[in-house]
Amino acid sequence: MFTIEYAEGVAGDLAAMRPFDRSQLLDHIEEQLTHQPTTETRNKKILIGLTPPWDHEPPVWELRVGQYRVFYDVDEAERRVAVCAVRRKRPDTTTEEIL
Repeated sequence: MFTIEYAEGVAGDLAAMRPFDRSQLLDHIEEQLTHQPTTETRNKKILIGLTPPWDHEPPVWELRVGQYRVFYDVDEAERRVAVCAVRRKRPDTTTEEIL
């Protein structure tokens, strides 16, 4: 089982959301990242070639939850997931643009 930690900036990202969306997002984070955060699925993938604006350990992972994207790093040795950012992605934008 992995421990989920949130970066300081994530609190602001979550505070800007509607309470219903925030609740759904947090439930999905808990469900998807607690047990197998490094298993690629339809909604979880590695972002190759992406350089985010925060310090990170390659690779950067993305979890898709509706129109929101959760960007996270995984430390397998310490069994820890670090959620670095949560962004809303509109259909007409790219992942690089929302970072």
